[in-house]
Amino acid sequence: MYMLGVIAGDIIGSKYEFTKDKRYHFDPLFHPKSKYTDDTICTTAVMRSLSNDTCLVETMHTHCRKYFSTGGWGQRFIQWMATKNPAPYGSWGNGSAMRISPVGWVANSLEDVIALSDKYTLITHNHPEAIDAARATALAVFYARTGYSSYEIRELLSDIYTLDYTIASIQKDYQRTERALYSVPQAITAALEAKSFEDALRLAICLGGDTDTQAAIAGGIAEARFGVPDDIAKQAMSYLDDELTSIISEFYAKYLPVQFKHLKTIL
Repeated sequence: MYMLGVIAGDIIGSKYEFTKDKRYHFDPLFHPKSKYTDDTICTTAVMRSLSNDTCLVETMHTHCRKYFSTGGWGQRFIQWMATKNPAPYGSWGNGSAMRISPVGWVANSLEDVIALSDKYTLITHNHPEAIDAARATALAVFYARTGYSSYEIRELLSDIYTLDYTIASIQKDYQRTERALYSVPQAITAALEAKSFEDALRLAICLGGDTDTQAAIAGGIAEARFGVPDDIAKQAMSYLDDELTSIISEFYAKYLPVQFKHLKTIL
């Protein structure tokens, strides 16, 4: 299943965000306190904009304000939502990367990936670190869905990030951060190191820190490598209301019609 990797990662990772729990073998996968957060809301806003060819600023502004009570919003993004004429605010945060995975499925070329990534990033995150983070995430999705190996993807992204470490080698000393430069390459590494979709989420979460966003980013890439198991996809979808489900269905119907047929069987 496609595009549900981000949402599953967000929901599963939400329980462990900024806690001291850095276990890999946590159980159950979906904790009773798990919930979707701003990662899911911003990603579905991008999906809605891509499906309907609408202005992302207006779509993001309206959509996120409607789901404000979901929580997890950064203070500067809250100010952006509260502004009548929102403008980019120089953020170097990982919020640009957490919402960008749909671009990797829609783009038809590397040039398209970069152009769309920048378009959907610069409405808020116009700092070079955030721009690079979104590009790297969207490119990783694009490369994975077009058949490149994890080794090849690491090499192809080397002009943005050096991904020459393992999660085990950094896990003990990894510090909580929402800064893109110090959280997005780690999430990408989790997705590329993983042996399965679930493994990718667990690797991203066991780092600690901004676990919902790290798992959302890793999940978006991992689904392009492995797909999302039906049981995980179905449970993730069960958290969503009718409007969010409809947005995802519209995106599938327009861009992924074959997968849309399968999506309907688990809704």
